[in-house]
Amino acid sequence: MEKRLSRFLQIVLLAGLCLGTVGCEDASKPEIKRSPKQTPKHIDAPSFVADSAYSFIAKQVEFGPRVPNSASHIACGDWIVGELHRHGAQVIEQPGRVRAYDGNILTIRNIVGQFRPEASERVMLYAHWDTRPFADKDTIRMREPIDGANDGGSGVGVLLEVARILGQDSLDLGVDIIFFDAEDYGTPEWEEKGQSNMLTWCLGSQFWVNQPHQVGYQAKYGILLDMVGAEDAVFNREGTSMAYAPATVNKVWKAAEKLGFGSYFKNEVTPQTVDDNLFVSELGGIPSANIVHYQMQILPMGYGPFHHTHADNMDVISKKTLHAVGSTVLDVLWND
Repeated sequence: MEKRLSRFLQIVLLAGLCLGTVGCEDASKPEIKRSPKQTPKHIDAPSFVADSAYSFIAKQVEFGPRVPNSASHIACGDWIVGELHRHGAQVIEQPGRVRAYDGNILTIRNIVGQFRPEASERVMLYAHWDTRPFADKDTIRMREPIDGANDGGSGVGVLLEVARILGQDSLDLGVDIIFFDAEDYGTPEWEEKGQSNMLTWCLGSQFWVNQPHQVGYQAKYGILLDMVGAEDAVFNREGTSMAYAPATVNKVWKAAEKLGFGSYFKNEVTPQTVDDNLFVSELGGIPSANIVHYQMQILPMGYGPFHHTHADNMDVISKKTLHAVGSTVLDVLWND
């Protein structure tokens, strides 16, 4: 979704949204020779299995559109909870009620899977698991919900595969995988646009920053995965991520380049956008990088021709892209 961050939103957020030193050396003393600083040894992360991530996406699509207040939404949420349990996570469900752009009350559920919950040093990985309730960028069936294979399904699929790996391999770091709800229930294209419409997106993460799953929760940094499965995806350095978490962006993009995925992870900085990482970074205090398909080099700019259309189905999903993103995330974790 093209949700550019406006000055208005910055003002709203700032107002409170939602309820070693070097000493002087003595010249008379002999010079002390110091050994050169050694570069930390790179640790090979476990292999990311793209076939597994792909199957996790396909399973979500089988449930149908995962729109809040629908039966398929409830069923898919139950399945995600079961998968996290199956992979050894300690699961916390965070139910809530939020108001949509049209005044409707949505029953939502954020889902948290904790690995090594006892560890004080933690990293947060997250994605949204709901899907767009209408195909407002399509030319047909515009008021019908979409499959959301890429927008919604791909981030969840990659993170469920990461969860499977975390359940099998030891990692000293504590990792929290969070699936936010109601990210994609923002104002549709046919409604009158206005600056305030930007706050109708990311309702689950807005809910979470006001009521975290644990009191005083903190993480060193976060990585958001949003639309990470399309063929020949382009992941530029997203502007909001660069504003709040440039060090985390550098960490992720350098890992991708080192692994040979530079053709996906580009270095151009995009305009600032409104996505879950904005609220997690600004209000949650966790600097987050957003791995999101946002094209700058290829026209038309934006999130791809299938974005918010019925073409966002399994046909757009590429196992090569899933492999690039999943392998990069694992490399960051194992070399933290």
